[in-house]
Amino acid sequence: MSDEGTGLRARLIEAGVDLVTKEGANALSLREIARRAGVSHGAPRRYFPTHLELLSAIARRGFAELAERATTAVGDGGASPHAQLASLGRVYLAFALDNRGMYELMFRHDLLASDHLGLRDTSLPLFGVLVDLVARARPGADARAVAGALWANLHGIAQLWGWGSLQLATGAVDFAPLLRTALDAHLGPEDQ
Repeated sequence: MSDEGTGLRARLIEAGVDLVTKEGANALSLREIARRAGVSHGAPRRYFPTHLELLSAIARRGFAELAERATTAVGDGGASPHAQLASLGRVYLAFALDNRGMYELMFRHDLLASDHLGLRDTSLPLFGVLVDLVARARPGADARAVAGALWANLHGIAQLWGWGSLQLATGAVDFAPLLRTALDAHLGPEDQ
């Protein structure tokens, strides 16, 4: 692909990232992405044969950012697995709440379901980090099942917090106590 083509491809993805960040996943039409990238509405088809492929390229950007934050959160591995999971949980929730449109797109597998788009290559390693930490925090447990339940719990906290429901129901002003309770529920208190 020529440098010009690579530049246009990157511009289309960047326009999509900006659009999902400002207006949410429902605003991601090919026509609007092309308009914001300053190209004809047919131009994206040269680089992304389907709308799904462009959405997946945009979502990969979100997964890359979340993976970078997760790597920083886990650190050098010197902290206990429970402490690393707490740090990872804070990063996950902060990402979800600060990037609501991107977060929604990233986990909308009904929009992005496809084996050939490469999303599993970016999303499954993140889950693998979670599974590894859970396995170290709870030796002998079914780490994949516990990690899945913990992830679902974190996802629920992110969604309900974003909608204002948890603040109303619990009176909480910060999600930290909810995160701590979720971790204790799935892993047991750290001092055990």
